[in-house]
Amino acid sequence: MEDVLEVYHLPYDPKYPVVCMDESSKQLIGEVRAPIPCKPGQPARLDDEYVRNGVAQIFMEVEPLAGKRHVVVTERRTRKDWAQQIKQMLVKRYPEAIKVRLVMDNLNTHNVASLYETFEASEARSLAERLEIHHTPKHGSWLNMAEIELSALKGQCLDRRIADMPTMQAEITTWQSHRNNASRTIDWQFSTPDARIKLRRLYPNL
Repeated sequence: MEDVLEVYHLPYDPKYPVVCMDESSKQLIGEVRAPIPCKPGQPARLDDEYVRNGVAQIFMEVEPLAGKRHVVVTERRTRKDWAQQIKQMLVKRYPEAIKVRLVMDNLNTHNVASLYETFEASEARSLAERLEIHHTPKHGSWLNMAEIELSALKGQCLDRRIADMPTMQAEITTWQSHRNNASRTIDWQFSTPDARIKLRRLYPNL
């Protein structure tokens, strides 16, 4: 916990950006009958019956101090899917960074081994050398600022039925552009001294 908190209070450095990553899912739900739009004196009407169209996986990547985020929708959430997101992050979005300080939870796919399972050893090593990984502790997902962005995404963009992945990706891209254009940063206040007081019960008694 203290390791992650110290990373969050480092000054902004584009050569060593702090990036938070998290994953979630959203069920794709289609309509059996077309909704009836609202009109004067009558609210919109939505049939209770629906059809399940599978589940979409969401990769959220956010740089809190720069106010940038990048969201990708995929069909799966495997080691190779994660590795592909890491490669795109390093090569396309942070090509000039010496190292990316990556904060994420300790899911079994979130490690350098996933890079080696996906790419040739030389490429995997090259990518791994540009990562400085900081895992949040078990039951400490609240320390991942990407969760804040996922909450905003779900409340502002995914709070309704979406039938298919292309529609979801289009909606998310629009939301992402709006957030990025507004440079929505995250002002993280919780610090290591705060943790030692408010979460004192988690520390050993000496």
